[in-house]
Amino acid sequence: MLQPKRTKYRKQQKSKLKNIAVKGSTVCFGAYALKTLDGGKITSRQLEAARIAMTRHMKREGQVWIRIFPDKPITSKPLEVRMGKGKGSLDHYAAIIQPGRIMFEVDGVSEIVAREALRLAAQKLPVLTKITVRPDLVKS
Repeated sequence: MLQPKRTKYRKQQKSKLKNIAVKGSTVCFGAYALKTLDGGKITSRQLEAARIAMTRHMKREGQVWIRIFPDKPITSKPLEVRMGKGKGSLDHYAAIIQPGRIMFEVDGVSEIVAREALRLAAQKLPVLTKITVRPDLVKS
């Protein structure tokens, strides 16, 4: 699973999701991409499950780019612990995403295979998504 090698601080504060994504909102590397329609947190486990679903459907052909990285530490306290007594210990890492962010890109396979692979990946994620195509591939 993805996680940072080192961090400056073990714990971080929660952040607010207010705006739509400007950075990382265009298809750059692949021909087909999976774009979010709403914001949220995607854990490293969810990201890995989506990646595995895509590569298995593509039969390890083509290329997959993951455009988000889970670098935010999420803490949790044990069950049935009273309030107070400080912040919980590190539980997992998550990627904070804004609406409009490109998460996965695919290239090197046919359009049918790419769309199905991205659809399978989208089922593993807790956010609404849509499949987008690189602008120069769109027939006009």
